[in-house]
Amino acid sequence: MAFEFKPAVRENVSLLIALAGPSGSGKTMSALRMAKGISPAGKIAFLDTEARRALHYADDFTFMHADMRPPFKPANFVEGIHAAEKSGAEVIIIDSFSHEYDGEGGILDWAAEIEAGGTKPPANWLKPKLAHKQLMNALLQVRASIIFCLRADEKIAIEKVPTEINGRTVMKTAIVPLGWVPICEKRFIYEMTASFTLTPDNKGKPNFSCPHKLQEQHKAFFPPGEFISEASGAALAEWARGGVPGPHIPGANEQLFLDGEAAAQMGMTALGAFWNARTPAEKHKLGPAQLKVWKAAAAIVDQQGA
Repeated sequence: MAFEFKPAVRENVSLLIALAGPSGSGKTMSALRMAKGISPAGKIAFLDTEARRALHYADDFTFMHADMRPPFKPANFVEGIHAAEKSGAEVIIIDSFSHEYDGEGGILDWAAEIEAGGTKPPANWLKPKLAHKQLMNALLQVRASIIFCLRADEKIAIEKVPTEINGRTVMKTAIVPLGWVPICEKRFIYEMTASFTLTPDNKGKPNFSCPHKLQEQHKAFFPPGEFISEASGAALAEWARGGVPGPHIPGANEQLFLDGEAAAQMGMTALGAFWNARTPAEKHKLGPAQLKVWKAAAAIVDQQGA
Protein backbone atom coordinates (compact mmCIF):
# COMPACT_ATOMS: atom_id res chain seq x y z
CA MET A 1 0.00 0.00 0.00
CA ALA A 2 1.45 3.36 -1.06
CA PHE A 3 0.92 6.37 1.20
CA GLU A 4 1.10 9.98 0.07
CA PHE A 5 1.40 12.70 2.71
CA LYS A 6 0.31 16.29 2.06
CA PRO A 7 0.31 19.41 4.26
CA ALA A 8 -2.69 19.27 6.60
CA VAL A 9 -5.35 21.86 5.78
CA ARG A 10 -8.67 22.20 7.59
CA GLU A 11 -11.38 22.29 4.92
CA ASN A 12 -14.88 20.87 4.49
CA VAL A 13 -14.84 19.27 7.93
CA SER A 14 -18.14 17.68 8.97
CA LEU A 15 -19.51 18.51 12.42
CA LEU A 16 -20.97 16.14 15.00
CA ILE A 17 -22.78 18.09 17.74
CA ALA A 18 -24.64 16.65 20.74
CA LEU A 19 -27.26 18.59 22.72
CA ALA A 20 -28.30 16.73 25.88
CA GLY A 21 -30.92 17.68 28.41
CA PRO A 22 -34.25 16.78 30.04
CA SER A 23 -37.63 17.65 28.58
CA GLY A 24 -38.18 21.40 28.43
CA SER A 25 -34.52 22.39 28.22
CA GLY A 26 -34.70 23.77 24.67
CA LYS A 27 -32.87 21.02 22.76
CA THR A 28 -35.04 21.00 19.62
CA MET A 29 -35.21 24.78 19.26
CA SER A 30 -31.46 25.07 19.83
CA ALA A 31 -30.74 22.34 17.27
CA LEU A 32 -32.89 24.07 14.65
CA ARG A 33 -31.33 27.47 15.32
CA MET A 34 -27.82 26.05 15.04
CA ALA A 35 -28.77 24.13 11.88
CA LYS A 36 -30.16 27.29 10.31
CA GLY A 37 -26.84 29.02 10.94
CA ILE A 38 -24.90 26.14 9.39
CA SER A 39 -27.24 26.01 6.37
CA PRO A 40 -28.97 29.37 5.81
CA ALA A 41 -30.58 27.94 2.65
CA GLY A 42 -32.54 25.52 4.84
CA LYS A 43 -30.96 22.29 3.55
CA ILE A 44 -31.84 20.64 6.84
CA ALA A 45 -33.17 17.10 7.29
CA PHE A 46 -34.92 16.22 10.55
CA LEU A 47 -35.06 12.55 11.57
CA ASP A 48 -37.89 12.58 14.11
CA THR A 49 -38.27 9.71 16.61
CA GLU A 50 -40.63 11.73 18.84
CA ALA A 51 -44.01 11.08 17.18
CA ARG A 52 -43.64 13.97 14.68
CA ARG A 53 -43.10 16.60 17.40
CA ALA A 54 -40.59 18.41 15.21
CA LEU A 55 -43.50 19.56 13.06
CA HIS A 56 -44.44 21.96 15.89
CA TYR A 57 -41.57 24.10 14.54
CA ALA A 58 -42.50 23.86 10.84
CA ASP A 59 -43.87 27.42 10.77
CA ASP A 60 -40.67 28.85 12.22
CA PHE A 61 -37.96 26.94 10.34
CA THR A 62 -37.43 25.46 6.88
CA PHE A 63 -36.50 21.77 6.99
CA MET A 64 -37.27 18.36 5.49
CA HIS A 65 -38.94 15.90 7.86
CA ALA A 66 -38.99 12.12 8.23
CA ASP A 67 -41.07 10.26 10.80
CA MET A 68 -38.88 7.47 12.23
CA ARG A 69 -40.72 4.67 14.01
CA PRO A 70 -39.59 1.65 16.06
CA PRO A 71 -37.59 -0.50 16.10
CA PHE A 72 -34.80 1.98 16.81
CA LYS A 73 -31.94 -0.34 15.91
CA PRO A 74 -28.62 1.25 14.93
CA ALA A 75 -28.92 0.09 11.30
CA ASN A 76 -32.20 2.02 10.92
CA PHE A 77 -30.46 5.24 11.96
CA VAL A 78 -27.76 4.56 9.35
CA GLU A 79 -30.47 4.11 6.72
CA GLY A 80 -32.15 7.38 7.75
CA ILE A 81 -28.87 9.32 7.69
CA HIS A 82 -27.98 8.02 4.22
CA ALA A 83 -31.46 8.96 2.98
CA ALA A 84 -31.02 12.48 4.39
CA GLU A 85 -27.67 12.83 2.60
CA LYS A 86 -29.23 11.71 -0.69
CA SER A 87 -31.94 14.35 -0.24
CA GLY A 88 -29.22 17.02 -0.35
CA ALA A 89 -29.18 17.88 3.34
CA GLU A 90 -26.23 19.91 4.61
CA VAL A 91 -27.34 19.39 8.22
CA ILE A 92 -29.12 16.39 9.75
CA ILE A 93 -30.91 16.67 13.10
CA ILE A 94 -31.76 13.46 14.97
CA ASP A 95 -34.23 13.97 17.80
CA SER A 96 -34.02 11.95 19.91
CA PHE A 97 -30.91 9.87 19.33
CA SER A 98 -31.36 8.46 22.86
CA HIS A 99 -33.84 6.01 21.29
CA GLU A 100 -30.88 4.20 19.70
CA TYR A 101 -29.85 3.29 23.25
CA ASP A 102 -33.02 2.93 25.34
CA GLY A 103 -35.90 3.28 22.89
CA GLU A 104 -38.18 0.51 21.64
CA GLY A 105 -35.91 -1.93 19.78
CA GLY A 106 -32.79 0.05 20.74
CA ILE A 107 -29.63 -1.68 21.90
CA LEU A 108 -30.86 -2.11 25.52
CA ASP A 109 -34.04 -3.81 24.30
CA TRP A 110 -32.07 -5.85 21.79
CA ALA A 111 -29.64 -7.15 24.44
CA ALA A 112 -32.55 -8.00 26.76
CA GLU A 113 -34.31 -9.86 23.95
CA ILE A 114 -31.20 -11.92 23.23
CA GLU A 115 -30.80 -12.67 26.95
CA ALA A 116 -34.43 -13.80 27.15
CA GLY A 117 -33.62 -16.22 24.34
CA GLY A 118 -31.08 -17.95 26.52
CA THR A 119 -27.82 -16.10 25.82
CA LYS A 120 -26.33 -14.97 29.11
CA PRO A 121 -24.44 -11.69 29.70
CA PRO A 122 -22.08 -10.46 28.43
CA ALA A 123 -22.52 -12.55 25.26
CA ASN A 124 -26.02 -11.08 24.77
CA TRP A 125 -24.36 -7.71 24.06
CA LEU A 126 -22.19 -8.89 21.15
CA LYS A 127 -24.67 -8.16 18.33
CA PRO A 128 -26.02 -4.86 19.74
CA LYS A 129 -22.53 -3.51 20.41
CA LEU A 130 -21.31 -4.53 16.94
CA ALA A 131 -24.33 -2.79 15.36
CA HIS A 132 -23.65 0.36 17.39
CA LYS A 133 -19.99 0.28 16.32
CA GLN A 134 -21.07 0.00 12.67
CA LEU A 135 -23.35 3.02 13.20
CA MET A 136 -20.48 5.05 14.64
CA ASN A 137 -18.22 4.07 11.73
CA ALA A 138 -20.95 5.21 9.33
CA LEU A 139 -21.33 8.56 11.16
CA LEU A 140 -17.64 9.28 10.75
CA GLN A 141 -18.00 8.94 6.97
CA VAL A 142 -20.98 11.29 6.60
CA ARG A 143 -20.17 14.57 4.86
CA ALA A 144 -23.21 16.42 6.20
CA SER A 145 -23.07 17.87 9.70
CA ILE A 146 -25.21 16.06 12.28
CA ILE A 147 -26.84 17.47 15.41
CA PHE A 148 -27.93 14.84 17.94
CA CYS A 149 -30.55 15.68 20.54
CA LEU A 150 -30.17 13.42 23.58
CA ARG A 151 -32.38 13.01 26.59
CA ALA A 152 -30.69 13.30 29.98
CA ASP A 153 -31.44 11.91 33.44
CA GLU A 154 -30.44 13.43 36.76
CA LYS A 155 -28.27 10.71 38.31
CA ILE A 156 -27.24 10.04 41.89
CA ALA A 157 -24.82 7.62 43.53
CA ILE A 158 -24.93 6.00 46.97
CA GLU A 159 -21.43 6.28 48.41
CA LYS A 160 -19.54 6.12 51.67
CA VAL A 161 -18.21 9.58 52.47
CA PRO A 162 -16.09 10.78 55.41
CA THR A 163 -18.25 12.58 57.96
CA GLU A 164 -17.20 14.42 61.13
CA ILE A 165 -19.21 13.21 64.18
CA ASN A 166 -18.26 14.33 67.74
CA GLY A 167 -14.72 15.07 66.66
CA ARG A 168 -14.27 11.74 64.91
CA THR A 169 -14.23 11.08 61.17
CA VAL A 170 -16.43 8.14 60.23
CA MET A 171 -17.57 6.75 56.88
CA LYS A 172 -21.26 7.38 56.39
CA THR A 173 -23.61 6.44 53.54
CA ALA A 174 -24.70 9.49 51.56
CA ILE A 175 -26.50 10.35 48.34
CA VAL A 176 -24.07 12.03 45.95
CA PRO A 177 -25.61 13.95 43.00
CA LEU A 178 -23.92 13.23 39.66
CA GLY A 179 -25.81 15.87 37.67
CA TRP A 180 -27.49 15.48 34.30
CA VAL A 181 -26.17 12.48 32.36
CA PRO A 182 -26.98 12.01 28.64
CA ILE A 183 -28.84 8.83 27.69
CA CYS A 184 -26.64 7.17 25.09
CA GLU A 185 -23.96 4.53 24.70
CA LYS A 186 -21.19 5.53 27.09
CA ARG A 187 -18.50 6.17 24.43
CA PHE A 188 -20.78 8.06 22.04
CA ILE A 189 -19.97 11.56 23.34
CA TYR A 190 -16.23 11.06 22.73
CA GLU A 191 -16.83 11.08 18.96
CA MET A 192 -18.49 14.51 19.00
CA THR A 193 -16.93 17.72 17.70
CA ALA A 194 -18.70 19.44 20.60
CA SER A 195 -21.37 18.53 23.14
CA PHE A 196 -23.49 20.55 25.54
CA THR A 197 -25.93 19.98 28.39
CA LEU A 198 -29.06 22.16 28.54
CA THR A 199 -31.14 22.43 31.70
CA PRO A 200 -34.76 23.57 32.28
CA ASP A 201 -33.67 26.51 34.43
CA ASN A 202 -31.58 27.92 31.55
CA LYS A 203 -33.47 26.87 28.43
CA GLY A 204 -31.46 27.06 25.23
CA LYS A 205 -28.22 28.03 26.96
CA PRO A 206 -25.34 25.58 27.59
CA ASN A 207 -24.89 24.81 31.26
CA PHE A 208 -21.10 24.68 31.53
CA SER A 209 -21.27 23.30 35.08
CA CYS A 210 -22.69 20.08 33.54
CA PRO A 211 -20.82 17.61 31.29
CA HIS A 212 -19.78 19.16 27.97
CA LYS A 213 -17.09 18.96 25.33
CA LEU A 214 -15.85 22.23 23.88
CA GLN A 215 -12.43 22.57 22.32
CA GLU A 216 -10.46 25.78 22.67
CA GLN A 217 -10.95 26.78 19.02
CA HIS A 218 -14.75 26.65 19.44
CA LYS A 219 -15.18 28.44 22.78
CA ALA A 220 -15.67 31.86 21.19
CA PHE A 221 -18.73 30.53 19.33
CA PHE A 222 -20.57 29.68 22.57
CA PRO A 223 -20.14 32.52 25.10
CA PRO A 224 -21.28 31.62 28.64
CA GLY A 225 -24.81 32.77 29.41
CA GLU A 226 -25.89 33.12 25.76
CA PHE A 227 -28.34 31.08 23.71
CA ILE A 228 -27.20 28.53 21.16
CA SER A 229 -28.21 30.40 18.03
CA GLU A 230 -27.90 30.85 14.29
CA ALA A 231 -24.71 32.80 14.97
CA SER A 232 -23.22 29.77 16.77
CA GLY A 233 -24.00 27.56 13.77
CA ALA A 234 -22.68 30.08 11.27
CA ALA A 235 -19.38 30.39 13.14
CA LEU A 236 -19.00 26.61 13.34
CA ALA A 237 -19.75 26.28 9.62
CA GLU A 238 -17.16 28.93 8.74
CA TRP A 239 -14.57 27.12 10.88
CA ALA A 240 -15.48 23.77 9.26
CA ARG A 241 -15.00 25.27 5.78
CA GLY A 242 -11.47 26.28 6.73
CA GLY A 243 -12.19 29.91 7.53
CA VAL A 244 -11.21 31.81 10.64
CA PRO A 245 -14.32 33.28 12.31
CA GLY A 246 -13.40 36.36 14.21
CA PRO A 247 -14.04 40.06 14.68
CA HIS A 248 -15.22 41.78 11.53
CA ILE A 249 -17.44 44.66 10.46
CA PRO A 250 -20.93 43.26 9.90
CA GLY A 251 -22.85 44.16 6.75
CA ALA A 252 -26.13 46.04 7.08
CA ASN A 253 -28.33 42.92 7.09
CA GLU A 254 -26.02 41.03 9.42
CA GLN A 255 -25.89 43.95 11.87
CA LEU A 256 -29.67 44.09 11.80
CA PHE A 257 -29.79 40.41 12.76
CA LEU A 258 -27.17 40.85 15.50
CA ASP A 259 -29.12 43.77 16.97
CA GLY A 260 -32.30 41.68 17.01
CA GLU A 261 -30.46 38.76 18.59
CA ALA A 262 -29.15 41.06 21.35
CA ALA A 263 -32.65 42.49 21.95
CA ALA A 264 -34.17 39.00 22.25
CA GLN A 265 -31.64 38.10 24.93
CA MET A 266 -32.89 41.08 26.99
CA GLY A 267 -36.53 39.94 26.99
CA MET A 268 -39.83 40.68 25.29
CA THR A 269 -39.94 44.40 26.09
CA ALA A 270 -36.53 45.03 24.51
CA LEU A 271 -37.45 42.89 21.52
CA GLY A 272 -40.70 44.80 21.06
CA ALA A 273 -38.85 48.13 21.12
CA PHE A 274 -36.33 46.83 18.58
CA TRP A 275 -39.02 45.54 16.22
CA ASN A 276 -41.20 48.66 16.46
CA ALA A 277 -38.20 50.81 15.51
CA ARG A 278 -37.64 48.87 12.27
CA THR A 279 -38.73 50.17 8.89
CA PRO A 280 -41.13 48.06 6.76
CA ALA A 281 -38.17 47.12 4.53
CA GLU A 282 -36.11 45.95 7.52
CA LYS A 283 -39.02 43.90 8.87
CA HIS A 284 -39.38 42.28 5.45
CA LYS A 285 -35.67 41.38 5.38
CA LEU A 286 -35.86 39.75 8.80
CA GLY A 287 -39.18 38.03 8.15
CA PRO A 288 -41.97 36.75 10.42
CA ALA A 289 -40.26 33.39 11.00
CA GLN A 290 -37.20 35.08 12.52
CA LEU A 291 -39.43 37.23 14.72
CA LYS A 292 -41.14 34.07 16.04
CA VAL A 293 -37.76 32.56 16.91
CA TRP A 294 -36.74 35.72 18.75
CA LYS A 295 -40.07 35.87 20.59
CA ALA A 296 -39.59 32.32 21.82
CA ALA A 297 -36.08 33.17 23.05
CA ALA A 298 -37.27 36.41 24.70
CA ALA A 299 -40.12 34.59 26.45
CA ILE A 300 -37.59 32.20 28.00
CA VAL A 301 -35.55 35.17 29.25
CA ASP A 302 -38.65 36.69 30.84
CA GLN A 303 -39.62 33.38 32.48
CA GLN A 304 -36.16 33.04 34.00
CA GLY A 305 -36.27 36.59 35.33
CA ALA A 306 -39.74 36.20 36.84
